[in-house]
Amino acid sequence: MKERIISVTEAARNFSDCVNRAHYQETTFVLQKNGKPLARIVPASAKRCTGRDLAAVVAGATLSIAEARGWHDDLMAAREILQAPREKWQ
Repeated sequence: MKERIISVTEAARNFSDCVNRAHYQETTFVLQKNGKPLARIVPASAKRCTGRDLAAVVAGATLSIAEARGWHDDLMAAREILQAPREKWQ
């Protein structure tokens, strides 16, 4: 799947073209404002993983003790690095 970065202004001016390209060419558009990613236009056919999907996979996984400890350590390290947004809409 192709991904293209465009400004919000460009997306607004060419909205129908972006929607058509997302659908027919399976192009994902990353919309930026002031150089920061703000939103995406993605094809409806794009694969996505929900929390429920992830929980089902993890619940069905069979790990050795060493693998489970490694997974746990990785998860704890990620939780330390990631921070909740300060503002509700970030």
